[in-house]
This record gives sequence, structure tokens and C-alpha cells, in this order.
Amino acid sequence: MTTPAVSDATIGSLLDALAEVDDRGVMGEHGFVSWAEHLRLSRVRGAALRDRLDPTRPPHVGVLLDNVVEFSVLVAAASMGGLVVVGLNTTRRGAALAADIARSECQLVLVDSDTAGLLDGVDVGVPVVDVADAAQWSAGSAVAPEHSPDADDLLMLIFTSGTTGDPKAVRCTQRTFAAAGTMLAERFSIGADDVVYLSMPMFHSNAMIAGWSVALAGGASIALRRRFSARGFVADVKRYGVTYANYVGKPLNYVLATDEQPDDADTRLRIVYGNEAPAADRERFARRFGCRVIDGFGSTEGGVAITRTPDTPVDALGPLRTPTAIVDPETGVPVPTGEIGEIVNAAGPGLFSGYHNDPVATAERMRGGIYHTGDLGWVDDAGYIHFAGRLGDWLRVDGENLGTGPIERILLRHPKIRQAAVFGVPVEIGDEIEAALVIDGTLDPSSLTRFLESQSDLGPKQWPHRVRIVDALPETATFKTVKRHLRQADQPPTWVRSGHTFAPPAPPVD
Repeated sequence: MTTPAVSDATIGSLLDALAEVDDRGVMGEHGFVSWAEHLRLSRVRGAALRDRLDPTRPPHVGVLLDNVVEFSVLVAAASMGGLVVVGLNTTRRGAALAADIARSECQLVLVDSDTAGLLDGVDVGVPVVDVADAAQWSAGSAVAPEHSPDADDLLMLIFTSGTTGDPKAVRCTQRTFAAAGTMLAERFSIGADDVVYLSMPMFHSNAMIAGWSVALAGGASIALRRRFSARGFVADVKRYGVTYANYVGKPLNYVLATDEQPDDADTRLRIVYGNEAPAADRERFARRFGCRVIDGFGSTEGGVAITRTPDTPVDALGPLRTPTAIVDPETGVPVPTGEIGEIVNAAGPGLFSGYHNDPVATAERMRGGIYHTGDLGWVDDAGYIHFAGRLGDWLRVDGENLGTGPIERILLRHPKIRQAAVFGVPVEIGDEIEAALVIDGTLDPSSLTRFLESQSDLGPKQWPHRVRIVDALPETATFKTVKRHLRQADQPPTWVRSGHTFAPPAPPVD
């Protein structure tokens, strides 16, 4: 199969190449749909939706669905019919969900029997349609002439994860999906014999850019999982013959926490691609399942992409290459090697097309004419970028700027610590460091003290002042830790530090 050049690629052109493919397609809990049938359904669904939209308003269709075939059908319908899919987060509720629908200018919202209840008692102000009903009125619709998309046509509004504030609707164009999908399909040699596994939510960019679009560009099949399941992962990989899977956040860690089986590596799985997995999890996962795990760096906005090279250290993101730069967040001046700064695209927006209905947030992201990721990083002597946390994770301890990322990576070296989140607690001058830990089994304060003392790269100001042992870390629907919830939680520390010794806090004095 041939694909157009990345610079000219659209999702429409990738779909055109699949129009007559009947031996590959989308698999899920309801069986198999060939690409040829999938695209036929998309054409009639798009025509029916067009008939029901007000042509004087933005053609935005809210999709409140889990990972089901209909979601894929609707995105393809939007591409071929000049519509825009709004991916609505199925973990949002009430007024917050209604606000997302209003902000993104949905003319109607599509649901199914599993998600319709999420809108019970919610005044969304637009019609709510069950996809089963949509299929019925599609059956009576004529197929409209297909839209010939331009690479810069808006295809989907995808809300950010909301780890640092209210989610914003990112404008994702045909180019956003097709350029990344084509690049990744070529990089990983995805072709007709491959099966791409989608268990990350399709309302988010990771599934659509690093999964769905990759399958289209490679002419591969897709295996859908309605919602991610750590225990169901291995069974699905074997059942569907999965060769490629994507992730974001903590899913590798959750899969590794399941019971290991002697035949875990007896699958076709060869590539697992995503971001934000610790190096230790990537190495363990690759060894257990006999595959390559490749961790990249990117965001829903698409402003910066950092690609690992074969010689990239396991704890680094990749080499520093123009136009990516590490700058002082306040002055915009590049910082010296070894110092923490913000990761930016010094050449401009990259693939970022702005936030829908939010010019203030768009301007803030593009202040000074460069794209600001809001992520912190530093460059080592060999020229590799290391992640240091979010801009909101910037710590000021005894007059020194610190990032949380390096501290978290050191804590995760402890064999009993499964997950770690480090954040700052404001004090009279600067911050104190608190670490929330999810552990396997038991961990005592003296063993943690000895472990940290043995870490030669843990600076004296990087030691946590307080440690909180928790059952789980608060997270978004895309498995990213929400540190502001930890900061806001009225929960006392499990241990506090005095010098280099951790111990339970002293009881309050009456």
C-alpha cells in the first residue's frame, strides 16, 4: 500500500486507500467489520448527520462513547463529510460535562446504552441521540458526495487531560492525525499484517494519533477494547494477534502488577509505543512480553515532538534537536547544560492549531511567537533531554529551582515503590517536598532512609521532607497523575524527615 507524503497527507487520503479492503478492518466485542464496510457505514452516517445539522453553525458532533466501532465510524464520517467530531470525556460529569459540550459548540451529542446515563439530569441544551437510533435514520439517508479534505481542515476537538486545570479543547486537523500516523507507521513498519490495539480512550489524542491513525496509514487492522483492562491486556493480545499497542501514563505499570504467566511472551506483539512510562517499567515490560517498548514525548496540542534514538539513555527523552529548546520560563533565554527550564518549540506552533473558543489560552501557549509546552526539562552533557515535571511542579527549595521528575525517577528505583508523585508544599519561604507513594507489600521509614542515602545522584535539597503512603494516585481518564488533588487532600503525612531520618510525625500537642 502507498501513502501520500506526510506534508500532504489527510485522514481522507488514508481512508481512500482502504475503500476496497475486505480482509482487514476493525475488531471488537461485537465482531469484525472490514474496512470496506466500515467506510460504507461512515459515508451514510456522515450524510445523515449533515442532514440534521444547522449549516449556519459549526458542524460539531459530540461523541460520548467508549472504544466501540461506532467511534471509528464517526471519525471517518467526519473526515469524508466535512464534519468535526468532539471527543467527550466519559469520566466527566454533570455541569463540567455540560460545559465541555457548550464550549465546543456541539449541535448534537451521540451516546449508546453504556454512556447515555452520563447525561441523566444534565441540561446539555442540544439533542442527545443514541447511536442505535442514528443507525436507523442513516439507513434511510442518501449518500452525499464525499468531501475532499484539506490537510488543515479541522477534524476533531480533543480535550486536554486536565492535569493542571480545566481541560481545553485542542483543534486537531487532518494534518495532525495523518502526519503523525504516517510517520509512526513508517518508523515501526506497520503494514497489512499488523493489528493495532486500542485500549486507551478514543476521546483522547494518544489513541487517535498514536493508534488509530497509525493503523490507517499502515493499512492494518484495529482491535478495540471498550476500556483499558490490565488483566484483559494479555488475553486480548493473544485473541486478536496484536502486533502494536499504544499507551499513555501508567498502563504498563498496571499490566506488570498482574500475575506473570510462563507464556506471556508467546504472542505476535512486537511494538508498544507511548509516553510517560518510567524506564524500569519499560524494561520489565519488554522483557516479560518479548517486545520493544518505545517511549516518546508529545502532547495533544502537537507543538513539540522529541524522538528517542537507539543510543538515547533509558532515563532520557531523546536528543536535543532544533527547533526544540530548553529555556528559562520567565525570560525565554536558553538555559545552560544541566539546568532546568521549559521545553519549547523555538520555531513556532508545530502542529498546534489553537484551542477552540479560547484565544487567551492559545495566546498564552504561543507567547513570544514560540510554542510553550508547560513541561520542564534539562539537557545532560551528552545532549539528551531529561523530563523534569510540569511547569506547575517547579520547586523552590532553599533558593534552588528543582523539578519533580528526577526525584520521582530515583524513588521508583526502590523495589517496593510501584508509583511515586512528588509535589511542592508552600512554606514561609519557598517549598517543601512531599512524596506520595504507592507500594507493594510494606515499606518502613528506616529502609527508605537507607535507600535514599545510597542514591549518589540525589542532591541534598531533593530529599522529600514528607512521605505519604497511599493506596492509589488520583489520575485522569488517560492515566496521568493529578497532583493538585494530592496537594488539596487534607491527609497527614505518613512520615516526616528530620535530617536524613524518616519517622512518623509527632502527635499534636493539646
